[in-house]
Amino acid sequence: MINGYVLGESLRPGAEFAPPGLRVRAVRRLDVSESARAGQPPLWTLVEWEADDGLSVPIADALAAALESAHGWYADFIVGDERVVVFAGKVFRYRRGDPRGRAEAIEYGRSVGTPEHQLDWKE
Repeated sequence: MINGYVLGESLRPGAEFAPPGLRVRAVRRLDVSESARAGQPPLWTLVEWEADDGLSVPIADALAAALESAHGWYADFIVGDERVVVFAGKVFRYRRGDPRGRAEAIEYGRSVGTPEHQLDWKE
């Protein structure tokens, strides 16, 4: 089972994130005004979802197509022993605990403007 989330504010205007087999678990609003960086909204909409393990590729592709490229927005999830980190137009997959794979995803995040404190996904 894949469990993940996407921030509503991270989606491009007009984009749709609706890969087949995705099930929404919860929708929450978060006040992040104390930690939001320039260009990021002070309120975030957290959409928690789940899907079967075999859907990781279409989900990653759908995220890559829907995420806004400004401000380094990304989404990530775990499938089995693999971490999937998705930016607009770019998908990173690496074995959990692989420092090289993690470093590549983090470096890419820095290059597209992801705030440093948000490059902290758990392994």
